[in-house]
Amino acid sequence: MTTDADRAPKTPLLDRISTPTDMKRLSDGDLARLADELRAETIHSVSQTGGHLGAGLGVVELTVALHAVFDAPRDKIIWDVSHQSYPHKILTGRRDRMKTIRQKDGLSGFTKRSESPYDPFGAAHSSTSISAALGFAVARDLGGACETGHGDSVAIIGDGAMSAGMAFEALNNAGGLGKRMFVILNDNEMSIAPPVGALSSYLSRLYTEQPFQELKAAAKGAVSLLPGPFQQGARRAKEMLKGLAVGGTLFEELGFSYLGPIDGHDMEQLLPILRTVHQRATGPMLIHVLTKKGKGYAPAEGADDGGHATAKFDVATGKQSKPPSNAPSYTSVFGRELAAHASRDDRIVAVTAAMPDGTGLGLMAERYPSRTFDVGIAEQHAVTFAAGMAAGGLRPFCALYSTFLQRGYDQVVHDVAIQRLPVRFAIDRAGLVGADGATHAGSYDIAFLANLPGFVVMAAADEAELVHMVATAAAHDDGPIAFRYPRGEGEGVTMPERGEILEIGKGRMIEEGSRVAILSFGTRLGEVRRAAEALRARGIRPTIADARFAKPLDRDMILQLAADHEALITVEEGAVGGFGSHVAQLLSNEGVFDHGLKFRSMVLPDIFIDQASPADMYSVAGMSAAQIEAKVLELLDIAQIADKRA
Repeated sequence: MTTDADRAPKTPLLDRISTPTDMKRLSDGDLARLADELRAETIHSVSQTGGHLGAGLGVVELTVALHAVFDAPRDKIIWDVSHQSYPHKILTGRRDRMKTIRQKDGLSGFTKRSESPYDPFGAAHSSTSISAALGFAVARDLGGACETGHGDSVAIIGDGAMSAGMAFEALNNAGGLGKRMFVILNDNEMSIAPPVGALSSYLSRLYTEQPFQELKAAAKGAVSLLPGPFQQGARRAKEMLKGLAVGGTLFEELGFSYLGPIDGHDMEQLLPILRTVHQRATGPMLIHVLTKKGKGYAPAEGADDGGHATAKFDVATGKQSKPPSNAPSYTSVFGRELAAHASRDDRIVAVTAAMPDGTGLGLMAERYPSRTFDVGIAEQHAVTFAAGMAAGGLRPFCALYSTFLQRGYDQVVHDVAIQRLPVRFAIDRAGLVGADGATHAGSYDIAFLANLPGFVVMAAADEAELVHMVATAAAHDDGPIAFRYPRGEGEGVTMPERGEILEIGKGRMIEEGSRVAILSFGTRLGEVRRAAEALRARGIRPTIADARFAKPLDRDMILQLAADHEALITVEEGAVGGFGSHVAQLLSNEGVFDHGLKFRSMVLPDIFIDQASPADMYSVAGMSAAQIEAKVLELLDIAQIADKRA
């Protein structure tokens, strides 16, 4: 029988590395071999757990070189997004815990300050690393207190992440302050989706138009280590080559010394260049490194997304072990319905921010490429771009994950809501998402959207309801409208042939009962039904209603539920301040509480819930079927009676 130990790669050098300090005594040849072993270990590790693969494989040599040259944790190595940090985790004392990554009580799939002193700054959204690195540089120069001390700060940012406005804001500030810091532009020509826009084209020209082999040779020679006269001649040659090819660089205009592009998989280039800049840099330095996502593992290199994220897989074949789907995913239902509506209405357009596949827009892009826009990692722009199209007479759907919509909230308020523009927000990954943890949870969109005047906010209870909500949004021209839905498979319900346009602000009754009413908003309805089944076995038959809308509320239905029952419970997959808070406000304003109604609101707790399975996360949140049942019993004072009898 083949065991895990039998399948594990042989890693004699890596076995000697407990912390990056152990790398300091290795020769350059050993460091190159260590990179090979680290790549094999990363592939083996992710094959057992699933997770982010391609990005980490693309930075294996860079990770080894950075830790060999810099002195972490005194030097702050900051990975932008940080889904590429698995090799970094292996080298920084967490190798024995890699089997727990993205699992309950295990390692995070991203950098996390509470996990290791080698993770100086947590990340999971993009384009934050340069700002954080500049903050560390200023803290160093102003004598800030830091447990690990203060040294250099190094930001590693991808070309996709560099497309976001925040990265340029940080570059502009850093160039103006002139602090010594390092930015590694990890240019793999791919974020999750292929990068888009003028910056991507510019970076491509830096690579394709410059006499790369000559710059490569100059870089290998480590120009600043040459004798004076030769340094001057080499500099003139380099400047001439850059000037002839691209007329200088954007980064130097922003105040950075620019070096590159260099081969990010060639340790003979990386090590001398990093050592040189580490020894000689006095101000902000940008090093442009070319890498390949998925490098060194053929199935990842051959994948459209570079093997970005995988389930568990067989190392030999790359075949992933995904369980068969019992129902269509919410994302695929949205994508299919949007394309169907677009076929009947040429005013429908779609916008996403570097997540065309993740948001289900692949079919729309395939059928209607001129009406599908991937704007790159730029959620703020995506929202206002959609607002402009709405003002211009189109019907835009802005498809974003809930966690990423947060980044465009100012634009949602000022550019959409205040102007009452009919932008349709398709909010994917609503609620708790599982292995990606707190950084990717869709916890806040109900609260921050339902507070905006004139906004319509819907949540699909199942995949059939999502079909109706896409149809409703497509037909809604009176202001902004949003509908939210979770990651993963639907409930397996019968699907309608065509979506119905829902009456705005009207919920639906699911089951008539007595004493207690449960008013659900979103996909917890399935758990509510299961709780009701258990309650019926106790002789309690709750009324169940699906709110459909958090704004506007179904005032008549809610007041009737309150009038007909002694207790009312709301359930939602969102933080306090959302649907339940609006229901409580309505009941309070109408004086319902003056007459003795028992009311409880089940919301996500006031904590950030770490990664686990969605079921485990909802159990932590207190929103499983058993916990909904317990809430009903508690509210009706039945739980106490049962306890006394026991």
